[in-house]
Amino acid sequence: MAINILMPALSPTMTEGTLARWLKKEGEAVKAGDVIAEIETDKATMEVEAVDEGILGKILVADGTEAVKVNAPIAILVQEGEAVPSGAAPAPAPAAATPAAAEAPKAAATPSAVPALNGHDKGSRIFASPLAKRIAGEKGIDLSAVKGSGPNGRIVRVDVEGAKAAPAAAAAPAPAAVTGAPKPVAPAPKAAPIAAPHTLVPHTTMRRVIAKRLTESKQTVPHFYLTMDVELDALLKLRGELNARSSKDGGSSFKLSVNDMVIKAAALALRRVPKVNASFTDEGVAFYDDVDISIAVAIPDGLITPIIRKADQKGLATISNEMKDLGLRARAGKLKPEEFQGGGFSISNLGMFGVKDFQAIINPPQAAILAVGAGEPRAVVKNGELAIATVMSATLSVDHRVVDGALGAEWLQAFKAIIQEPLNLML
Repeated sequence: MAINILMPALSPTMTEGTLARWLKKEGEAVKAGDVIAEIETDKATMEVEAVDEGILGKILVADGTEAVKVNAPIAILVQEGEAVPSGAAPAPAPAAATPAAAEAPKAAATPSAVPALNGHDKGSRIFASPLAKRIAGEKGIDLSAVKGSGPNGRIVRVDVEGAKAAPAAAAAPAPAAVTGAPKPVAPAPKAAPIAAPHTLVPHTTMRRVIAKRLTESKQTVPHFYLTMDVELDALLKLRGELNARSSKDGGSSFKLSVNDMVIKAAALALRRVPKVNASFTDEGVAFYDDVDISIAVAIPDGLITPIIRKADQKGLATISNEMKDLGLRARAGKLKPEEFQGGGFSISNLGMFGVKDFQAIINPPQAAILAVGAGEPRAVVKNGELAIATVMSATLSVDHRVVDGALGAEWLQAFKAIIQEPLNLML
């Protein structure tokens, strides 16, 4: 039975992408889990794994094709000895057998989600290959009772072929979707044509997505900003001592940056003031269990935010090494979707460029982002006398629907206390 291989959605914002190259040729055997192609998305270049097994009968979209819509057929998979159709296989008719079968198209439309073990997540969602769903619909098999043996526990053909049909159940209404993402806004009026001599560089996919998301954020999220000056001398001293010790102990196991220490301080502050580690949804405020921090990294086509997961539980050396690895792979376009999707809080650091202070735009659905400026010698008053200290301005942008002024100030106070007494970073 011929089935279509569809253009996957590899990020929440992806509507189309470029099929960079095929890693399998027509006529080659494909197994579940095999890497078959590379796709360029709005965020990075990623490998795509097969979820079914068979023969790659026909490639419908050639290498280098741009603007391929998500869920458009890109190739046809056939079984051994089966005739290869001249075009894409017809889409299967909607199945009315079981709730699992009714849910299958929804799961197929979002392959960017990372499946849980045994093909099921904590809710009711089922992760199965298109062929497995089709067979389950024909046999009346309830996929919620099937254990998956494919990649990441995905249910594949062999799992449903021997499964017994379950009695049909009355279809229940689908639960309403819960989303914290801003609602679409009306498109802005087109800019007037430029009359002056100029060179026009077409927008990349990433630049279009950045423009759309940041416009939506500023138009739909009620931003407000809190700025606090933080003294860095004690932190810089500790950083120098730790880096010197690392060098003496046998080399270059780590070399801490101020940004590494800011990440850890922000993570500990979020643990002390957990109500900032949250997102607004239509149903309520979602408070995150883990402290996952997104770090803004500049890349040639724009910006990407790789994530340090559970940053509050990691040591400085681990954070430093992870950040270096994520930064290198971000600039090379080699991040995996799970490495930049999600996060509950963001940091944007322009201090290395000499920027004194700035206000960052919130990255929805997060409720806050910290903008970090440059550390510089400034005049301060200590014990009633004028002195010189290295001072950094930190500005917290927050979603006023989630974080009120007093709560944002409480978080900044916790962050400042940790930075100015940096031994807290070692605890």
